[in-house]
Amino acid sequence: MQDTISQTADYATIERAIHYLEKRAQTQPSLEELADHLHMSPFHVQRLFKRWAGISPKRFIQVLTLKHAKQLLTDSKSVLETTYEVGLSSTSRLHDLFVNVDAMTPAEYKQQGGGLYINYGFHTTPFGDCLLAVTKRGICGLQFVADNGRAAVFETFRAHWEKATLVHDETATSPLAADIFNPASEQPTKTWPLLLKGTNFQVKVWEALLQIPPAAVASYGDVAHMIGKPKASRAVGRAIGRNEIGYLIPCHRVIRQSGAVDGYRWGNTRKKALLAWESGRGDL
Repeated sequence: MQDTISQTADYATIERAIHYLEKRAQTQPSLEELADHLHMSPFHVQRLFKRWAGISPKRFIQVLTLKHAKQLLTDSKSVLETTYEVGLSSTSRLHDLFVNVDAMTPAEYKQQGGGLYINYGFHTTPFGDCLLAVTKRGICGLQFVADNGRAAVFETFRAHWEKATLVHDETATSPLAADIFNPASEQPTKTWPLLLKGTNFQVKVWEALLQIPPAAVASYGDVAHMIGKPKASRAVGRAIGRNEIGYLIPCHRVIRQSGAVDGYRWGNTRKKALLAWESGRGDL
């Protein structure tokens, strides 16, 4: 796996590139202009994007456009329509081979994690640092660190599991982080059990997100249809915003019907980076 120092540096540069490109969405900057902004040579920019995103800077710029997002919604329709037809309980679920979902019972939900021991640690990923948390029953948290830092992410996580015992133990979480964010692996080396803490409606929405494959997207309305609540788009949006297990439960793959990519609890720039990274691998 790419060393953590270069991962951190790469993602920081990618974020700067996305900010620059967002402000110039109408003009489509050239490679030379982007390289000049990043204080890099065009050759090194090419190498960075190939290493991090798997695609050229030109293709990366294209996948960030509103036009591309709208086309991606259209292209994803057939996959989602199949999901509607077979239902969420079908054995054709895309993530069944590597994600097992265990939802807390209503009684456990009310206890707010009482009696539960959670090991957590902070780890570097291709998308910045994250807090990864795990119990004997599975992963219960994966939250990216935003500009407000690690302490803020930890406080948010602790509030969600206010009666649980939290133990900082990166020896317990490091192997998981390495496996989850290994870009060289097409399939994970083992199954990841997930422990979900939410209302029945929230859990149903999060399970629906598992039906959206990499390099595809869905609108909030699409997800509402997937759970049999076609008029519940706003409620779906609120449930997606409460997802505690980012990346593995891919809430980043839900965008607005207009093609706008926003509303991500860990930052809209990171959401665009995630989608561009997956699109790059979809092109390979």
